[in-house]
Amino acid sequence: MEKVCARPFADIPLLQAGKKRLSRVAPQIATLSSLLDLAGNEVRLSILYLLSHEKELCVCDLADILLMSIPAVSQHLRKLKDGSLVQCRRKGQTIAYSLAAEKVGILQSLLAGLQTRNG
Repeated sequence: MEKVCARPFADIPLLQAGKKRLSRVAPQIATLSSLLDLAGNEVRLSILYLLSHEKELCVCDLADILLMSIPAVSQHLRKLKDGSLVQCRRKGQTIAYSLAAEKVGILQSLLAGLQTRNG
């Protein structure tokens, strides 16, 4: 069954304005879509949430908190790093992960909606 719009006429200026508005933000939409795609995984979202509060964590810390193996957490961190959501720095023999500086604002605004009962 074909869907047909029930409006009596198309508002051409409205449609043109919407297309123009969308074209102006197309790159930002693509970036946000990629970010949401990566953060859409429960483990990766948990990692981002933890990093937003702890500032830096190593893979061992994350594995202990998430009750996961180090290789499993490493795989998620690799995806987040490849997607430019996290950055890492070496501290001796330990690699510390943190939110990517250029993505902190958008990530924190997304994670701000997550509230815990005890703060």
